[in-house]
Amino acid sequence: MTTPIPAVGTPGVAPATGPAAAKTGSSGQPMLDPQAFLQLLVAQLKYQDPSSPVDTSAFMQQTATLSQVQTMTTMSATLTALVNSQQAQSAMSLIGKDVTYTDSAGGTSSGIVSAVSTGGAGAMLTIGSASVPAGSVTEVRAAPSGTTP
Repeated sequence: MTTPIPAVGTPGVAPATGPAAAKTGSSGQPMLDPQAFLQLLVAQLKYQDPSSPVDTSAFMQQTATLSQVQTMTTMSATLTALVNSQQAQSAMSLIGKDVTYTDSAGGTSSGIVSAVSTGGAGAMLTIGSASVPAGSVTEVRAAPSGTTP
């Protein structure tokens, strides 16, 4: 019986290169992308000892792990998109409202939200001539009568 696929950086194992190269995760540990994992798995099956084949339970465990990682990655991307969408919707509901916010100098300012833009920095509110992150809003009130954004 052969041993399971070794971790990236194991002595005697050449690192993957090109598009299937190892990536570094948030913990600083090297991670394999799904393509590199499959390449290693195929190589393991291709070069196994015929008199002592790979244990099928180890093979199934490795395949299940890959499937779980792919599912979690997809779920993470979906949740991120959902959160961004919800933040944008919340920010858009502030158009025409009188808000109080903490400005970049740390002081408190207020004004009526006239527009909202979304992007990499999150939702930004346009209040007068200022562009304010939606997260810096501390209070929301209905706009006074007869006021237009």
